[in-house]
Amino acid sequence: MTYSIIETGSKQYRVTAGDTLEIERLTVEAGQPVTFDRVLLVNNDGKVIVGSPTVASATVLADVVEHIRGKKKIAFKMKRRKGYHKTIGHRQELTVVKIKEIRTEPIPLVASSPASDHPSPITVPQAPVAAPESTITDHRAAPTDTQSLIPDPQSPITT
Repeated sequence: MTYSIIETGSKQYRVTAGDTLEIERLTVEAGQPVTFDRVLLVNNDGKVIVGSPTVASATVLADVVEHIRGKKKIAFKMKRRKGYHKTIGHRQELTVVKIKEIRTEPIPLVASSPASDHPSPITVPQAPVAAPESTITDHRAAPTDTQSLIPDPQSPITT
């Protein structure tokens, strides 16, 4: 069984082909395809690929079914003995998507041309540039002459 874990809307979902999900609202019209590139893990019949943080060659294709609003959540605020009651409701904007396919191999966007068959010219790596020496020194290391002459009034040791 092939499944993957994707991340969208700062949430993670375990999906397989054919699943229907309610996720955070996407800016894609209903009926349009959407591609999820943040695939965190792919399990292809026991062969597990874990990304760090994402699997580079994996994408999940889905179709946007519809845009809906979630169940109403009620937040009730009250301060006792003050006569203060306040009810606030919230409905989350959601998108329903149907997972079509889990791809684990990248699809070439441009067919290889004869020019791309030639090896690229070798570039000589440049030597790293040395950072300039800092003129800042640690003045806390040793006391100066004026610091040793001034007594500390909180010090228990007297000279």
